[in-house]
Parts: sequence; structure tokens; C-alpha cells
Amino acid sequence: MTRNRLEAFSDGVIAIIITIMVLELHPPAGTGLADLLQLAPHLLGYLLSFVFVGIYWNNHHHLLHAVDRVDGRVLWANMHLLFWLSLVPFVTAWMGQHHAAPATVAAYGVVLLGAAIAYFILTRALLALHPSDSRLARALGSDWKGKASVVAYTVAVGVAFNERWVAITLYVAVALVWLVPDRRIERALGLEHPERR
Repeated sequence: MTRNRLEAFSDGVIAIIITIMVLELHPPAGTGLADLLQLAPHLLGYLLSFVFVGIYWNNHHHLLHAVDRVDGRVLWANMHLLFWLSLVPFVTAWMGQHHAAPATVAAYGVVLLGAAIAYFILTRALLALHPSDSRLARALGSDWKGKASVVAYTVAVGVAFNERWVAITLYVAVALVWLVPDRRIERALGLEHPERR
């Protein structure tokens, strides 16, 4: 399988994941603002999950542009990542339906943690195929964001049963950290605009 085919397949799966998430949003029974406000947990959960899936899509896209080749190990590592991402609609709907009950917040964190670990495994599988001075290796660097995310998710899952709002705050904080553009791969590929350097 080529890098382009892997990316196209992954893009299709991620598009389906987003579609499933939005289909879980049901319009309110009434037409008033109070009716809409009752959906706030669903809408906020959807927003957070949409951002997370978007972050993974964006980083996956950039990652594969720094790759020269893939092998069977990479294909399975990629499927592992897609498995965890495919669970995002389920835990998002569960958390929204039960107004962020502690168990649902913890389950949400387990899925985010699984996706973060899977992405790390994917990067390691790709690095194993490329020289230590490759564009990919330069682009990934020390990956402090990835490591910090795993720690934050682990802490959040641990505290979710006692302090669910602390856990949710940690999830939001990780999303905000990743929303800040990470230009490592663009720099390594020479795609960054000169005025941004």
C-alpha cells in the first residue's frame, strides 16, 4: 500500500467519524432557547470531540507528508489509531446523554488516551522505516506535546470519578495546546511561509 492510499483511507474513516458524531445530535423538541439549552452538554461534547478529531486529521495529514514509505507494521499502527478515533462518537454521545457523569468522563478520557498512545505508536513505526536524519525524524523532534498529552489524559482519567470538571478542564487544555499551530513538519518539509519563520 502506498502512503497516498493510506492517507485516503484514513481521511475517509475520519470523515465518517465526524458524520456519525453529528448524527448523534438531535434537535430539541421545542423551539425556545430553553429547549436548546437543554442540549448544551451534547453540543459542548460534540464541539470538543470535533476539535480532537480535527487535530488528529490535521496532524495525520502533515505526518504522512513527511513519510517516504510505509509497511505492514505502519498499516496496523494506523488501524490501531483509527480504532480509538472510531470510539469518539460513542463516548461523546454517552457523556452528553448523561450530562458528563463521572464514569462517562473517565471513559471519554480512556478513548483520548488510547488515541494518543496509538498516534505515538504510529510515529514510532514510521520512524523505524526512516533514517535518524530524515525529514520525518527532524519534524517529530522530541514530541513534547504528545508526551504531555498522554500524562494529562492519564491524570484526567484518574481524577474523573472524584473531580469530573477537573478532568474535563484537562481535556480542554490538551485541545488548546494542540490548536496552537505546530510548524515542525511544515518547517521540515520547507512548506512554511517565509514571514512565519
